Amino acid sequence: MYERVGGSPWFEALTTRFYDAVADDPVLRPLYPDDLVGARERLCGFLVQYWGGPTDYSDQRGHPRLRMRHVNFAIGGAQRDAWFAHMAAAVRAGGLDAVDETEMLEYFAMAANHMINRPE
Repeated sequence: MYERVGGSPWFEALTTRFYDAVADDPVLRPLYPDDLVGARERLCGFLVQYWGGPTDYSDQRGHPRLRMRHVNFAIGGAQRDAWFAHMAAAVRAGGLDAVDETEMLEYFAMAANHMINRPE
């Protein structure tokens, strides 16, 4: 996937679109620090690695351990839904072919569900 989408620049644009939406979201914004640059860089690095790019994320931060890294943030259904809606919109705006877009959306739906740590 990393090669098919054009490498790191595509993931940088994806995470920029996503965090531009998060910046104005009343459900998600309180979960993030004032400065979103670090969060954007970490998500971008993770996604680059996950989708077949360089392993810089793990080289710098170790194993992703996504649930553990997010345990201190209250993530319920509302947060999951908002996160996925923004990520889905960012993916759909990325100009992917239908097969790649579907693969990404399926992954992000699964990941969003997996991050819930405060079930209603």
